Amino acid sequence: MITVSDSCARGKREDLSGPAVAEVLRKAGFEPVAQQVVPDESVQIQNLLVRLTREVRLVVTTGGTGIATRDVTPEATQAVCDRVLDGVAERMRSEGVKRTPFAALSRGICGTRGMALVLNLPGSPKGAVESLQAVLELIPHALELLEGHTEHHSAKI
Repeated sequence: MITVSDSCARGKREDLSGPAVAEVLRKAGFEPVAQQVVPDESVQIQNLLVRLTREVRLVVTTGGTGIATRDVTPEATQAVCDRVLDGVAERMRSEGVKRTPFAALSRGICGTRGMALVLNLPGSPKGAVESLQAVLELIPHALELLEGHTEHHSAKI
C-alpha cells in the first residue's frame, strides 16, 4: 500500500486514504504487509513499486492520479509495468462517474509487473475506497492468472 502525497510525506496532512484502502483489503481477505507514504516524485514511486512487486503480489497506490502538474503516479506505474490492464481502470472510472462527474478526471491505471498486480486509486479516501470496491472482485482472478492458472472451466448447461 503506497500513498502518494507531497503533503502527507512532509507531515502536513494525515494519510486517510491509505488506512481506508487497507481496511477494505483486510475485509476482503488480503493482508496488507506495508503502508508507505512517498511524495509525488516519479523516481521514488517507481523505485518503491519495483521493490514491492518483488515482495508481494498486489500493490495498491492511492493519490497522484489527477491532472495537476505533480500528479505522476500513472506515469511512474506505467514506466515499471510489463502490461497495462485498461479495462480495470475503465471500470473504476465508469463506476465513479455514477457518484461524481470528477471521477472522469482520474488517470489511474492498473498493470502487471512480473507476477504482481499494481492498482492506482485516487487520493481522496472516498474515491479510493469506491474505486477499489469497483474492481475488488477482479483481483483474485487476476492474481490466479498471473500465477499461471489459465485453465478455463466451462459452465455446465
